[in-house]
Amino acid sequence: MSVTNEEVLSIMPNARSQAGVFISALNTAMSHRNINTPKRIAAFLAQVGHESGQLQYVRELGGTQYLSKYDTGTLATRLGNTPEPDGDGQKYRGRGLIQITGRNNYRQCSLGLFGDERLLSLPELLEQPQWAAESAAWFWEQNGLNELADRDQFNSITRRINGGLNGLQDRLELWARARAVLCQPSV
Repeated sequence: MSVTNEEVLSIMPNARSQAGVFISALNTAMSHRNINTPKRIAAFLAQVGHESGQLQYVRELGGTQYLSKYDTGTLATRLGNTPEPDGDGQKYRGRGLIQITGRNNYRQCSLGLFGDERLLSLPELLEQPQWAAESAAWFWEQNGLNELADRDQFNSITRRINGGLNGLQDRLELWARARAVLCQPSV
């Protein structure tokens, strides 16, 4: 099952011209990772819609001070970044339609997408539509989110993506629109 540009715009009206930029990449990525039923696609597009500001952002916003949380300290260590203030927090900031963040996650994503570690030296690849979408679908599959989508466990999906329920209201609104567009009962 593929989605159309019009369906994406109905779900994410703020995507505007970005819907056309991402539609092919989204359809290809979803087909690679079995995001292939109305429920799965609806949940995926809702989460991607929130995480990317409705396809507007493929790189985490924030300046040096904000991103320093990824550079030193407990979070940096957990993400596989070095404990020294050497800029790897900035280098491995969130990228893609579902923000891949931290050296360890970039490495795992790179192995999953390319079979090598190229994202460690070229993290900006995740800002390109194809790899922004593929990395999101890879993350989705790796975290068992198709199964949660099949059971309508949207809050659990949000926790696996975000670690909590940040932005839940927006995510739920996107999900409601996605289900209205994609999950119509057969006549």
